[in-house]
Amino acid sequence: MALTPSARSVALQILLQVELKQAYSNLELNAALNKLSLDRRESGLVTELVYGTISRLNTLDWMANQLLKKPIHTLEPWVRNLLRVSIYQLQYLERIPDRAVVHEAVEEAKKRGNEKIAGFINGVLRNVGRSKEQLQIPKQGPKFKRIALGSSHPEWMVKRWLSFFGEQDTVSMCEINNTAPMMSIRTNLLKTDREQLIKMIEQQLPEAEWERSKLAPDGILLSHGGQVVHSSIFTDGYCTIQDESSMLVAYALNPQPGMAVLDTCAAPGGKTTHLAERMANEGRIVALDIHPHKLDLIRQNANRLGTTIIETRLADATALPDDMKSGKFDRILVDAPCSGFGVIRRKPDLKWQKSDKDIQEIAEIQYQILEQAVQCLKPGGRLVYSTCTVDPEENSKLVQRFVKEHPFVKLDDTLQEDMPEVLHSYFHRSGSYVQILPHYFGSDGFFISRLVRTQ
Repeated sequence: MALTPSARSVALQILLQVELKQAYSNLELNAALNKLSLDRRESGLVTELVYGTISRLNTLDWMANQLLKKPIHTLEPWVRNLLRVSIYQLQYLERIPDRAVVHEAVEEAKKRGNEKIAGFINGVLRNVGRSKEQLQIPKQGPKFKRIALGSSHPEWMVKRWLSFFGEQDTVSMCEINNTAPMMSIRTNLLKTDREQLIKMIEQQLPEAEWERSKLAPDGILLSHGGQVVHSSIFTDGYCTIQDESSMLVAYALNPQPGMAVLDTCAAPGGKTTHLAERMANEGRIVALDIHPHKLDLIRQNANRLGTTIIETRLADATALPDDMKSGKFDRILVDAPCSGFGVIRRKPDLKWQKSDKDIQEIAEIQYQILEQAVQCLKPGGRLVYSTCTVDPEENSKLVQRFVKEHPFVKLDDTLQEDMPEVLHSYFHRSGSYVQILPHYFGSDGFFISRLVRTQ
């Protein structure tokens, strides 16, 4: 009978896949945990080690380089990542004894390499404890460099955020990006209400700690709620997993029963099904995606939640079929593909895999999608443009440019009226769009705007 690998071994293997194959950390982590029979404590430790090490990557490499004779990037990948995950534990996880960290790392090195490498690992890690002064983040140098190193973010990103948001918001955003997000679930209003759902959670998941979302009226936040997806609460469609900020999109679009609605970038269907619920499952929603397997996800979510008004269709949102461009839709949602910098807590590898050039390229795709979508909108109809990122080039600057270049479209200054009151003070003075930063509510970073077609 094969022995179950240790949490640190599993974490190391995931980190190698992320680095060598450019794999997504969340997908690799989920695949590994589903395959292995780890208890909840071990699964939690694997998750902490993977996300924590990736989140702190540049800081860990800087620390390692203070102790090494040659730069960490010149080491073999498994040695490099073993040092990273071990230094992360020594520097950031107080509950794990240093001797246990060093011992596990040495044993892992013996399994993968030889005694010489094990001795090298042992020497470096023991030196961490003796080098507290040496490993302090420097207080000198440019502000963006100090923030980038201290909060473990790329320098180009910090520099950019400082120019847009100022020091206080930039530092706060970087700090919260290194923390674990809470799970949030959305009440399926077709089957229950939030208070009834809370009673079901208390009965079926007594270990779960919950609180009502202050941001989204249908939302509930859960800690230690990982088992919710295996409960009948989820499988029978009383709720779905969705971030609080993401839930706000359905309020912004405000579709009414009987309307014709288009969701241009719909997969996996979280927002689409929320729209159906807000419409009391009356009317028609056409949900598009460019990938057939993602349309399957939309259908699966719709079936589980009991929504019957969603029609899925294979289409490229940057080049919509002519039969859709006759201005027949009352409401359109463009939840555009984006850099994803509002969800770094959930996908920490994002911040190391993208550059400012990527932002420029994706902004042009977003603009193309908007140009296509607006042709499908009825005069007087409303279009919501949203993203899960924080960069103005993908958000406020883009919609302002779009309105300027399309005289038959205007920003809707009544949007604020349809949104929860707790959000009002964060709106742009026009009342037509809002940028939520992750530290405002502890939710995902999100941008939401609303346009009206005037003719």
